[in-house]
Amino acid sequence: MKKQFFFLLLIVQAVFSFAQPATVDTVSFYSKALQKNTKAVVIKPLAYPSKQSFPVLYLLHGYSGDYRNWITKVPLIKDYATTYNMIVVCPDGENSWYVNEPGSNKNQFENFISTELVNYIDKNYATLTDKNHRAISGLSMGGHGALTLATKHPQVFGAAGSMSGAVDMLALKSKYNTNLIAGDSSVTHFKWKNHSALELMDSTRAKELTLIIDCGVEDIFIEHNRSLHQKLLTQKIKHDYIERAGGHNWYYWENSLPYQMLFFKRYFDRE
Repeated sequence: MKKQFFFLLLIVQAVFSFAQPATVDTVSFYSKALQKNTKAVVIKPLAYPSKQSFPVLYLLHGYSGDYRNWITKVPLIKDYATTYNMIVVCPDGENSWYVNEPGSNKNQFENFISTELVNYIDKNYATLTDKNHRAISGLSMGGHGALTLATKHPQVFGAAGSMSGAVDMLALKSKYNTNLIAGDSSVTHFKWKNHSALELMDSTRAKELTLIIDCGVEDIFIEHNRSLHQKLLTQKIKHDYIERAGGHNWYYWENSLPYQMLFFKRYFDRE
């Protein structure tokens, strides 16, 4: 009888533990890189706080989205943060494409994500502060941002992912607000090749990164992702590439997220 009760207690404790949500902060702070106040969602695993420090996944939203998208559209992200024992940070990238606005001292979104935000999180949370415990991913515009930021700043991010990424900026020069970002390129000297994941990811810059890229076969950006995959194969850059049924929508991204978080968990735990 005692053994049966003890076994039942273990089951109850396991179910109760699994059901416990992560805790969610919404932080607001002034950004020098953006010249304004900005917000981010910070999702902490159930084990937080504890004596240990945690790896961090920076998770970027897509075009027309904001910092609240992931937590509202995929509420199970709180369970995933606990399951994979990592902090998840969702910043507000507006419609910036996560690049620095040329000819300006504000809206420097590349600087904001890669330096200012990372420093803020490391200062205010119990994080593991080396690149081997820091990853970045995102959907659509955010997938583009994650790949380019990691490629430009491999000393900050050791792993990167993309879900339905808009990875070819050259093909989107007059769409999705990109013309506003570049401004008058004859004045700003904005060079699209310097900001396109498809152009940036080569054996010189991306070889040290651990990469996962996935896209639905009905997605508007599937051919761009296939081109990136082939380029990485040609350059002999190791990466995980996944195609499966799905389009450019939250049903696909909700399904994609736990696979990517498991991928990053294995990366964080490899040492």
